[in-house]
Amino acid sequence: MIEINRIEYKRELSEGLEREVVSFLNYRKGGTIYLGLDQSGESVGMMDVDQKQLIVKDRIKNNIRSSALGLFDIITERISDKNVIKITIASGLEKPYYLKKYGMSEKGCYLRLGSSAEPMSSKMIDELYAKRTRNTLSKIVAPRQDLKFSDLLMYYNELGYTLRHTMKKILD
Repeated sequence: MIEINRIEYKRELSEGLEREVVSFLNYRKGGTIYLGLDQSGESVGMMDVDQKQLIVKDRIKNNIRSSALGLFDIITERISDKNVIKITIASGLEKPYYLKKYGMSEKGCYLRLGSSAEPMSSKMIDELYAKRTRNTLSKIVAPRQDLKFSDLLMYYNELGYTLRHTMKKILD
């Protein structure tokens, strides 16, 4: 087995785990990370897999934003009679996902390209965020569908706001 755009091998649990998870969350098809396999896909195994699964879950939950809860699964598999951890990550809907400590920046946002996690450009981050906001706002249903612009004008008047002539004309 070799690494491809949807599969990443890690010999052990390392600092770069969250970066790889973020890159798969932002990738259009998600991906899988194996802990306990070397770069060529050979099983080297892992000790204390139950404890390491909890550590992985906590790191993903606490170090990545937007929340990735419900977008990943962690299981133990036996490969060549050794325990390895398989982390399956779905593509998220609230892109861009990012490393909490770096925020929504080039140091915090990654995308899977080939077999590596590459930093996103500021432009790409802005475009993904704009698309996410636009998609989210368009799906919000107002609890009251019977309101008119004249109701908004009354509300503004009650609060003591004065509207410019052009805005008043639009709301009338």
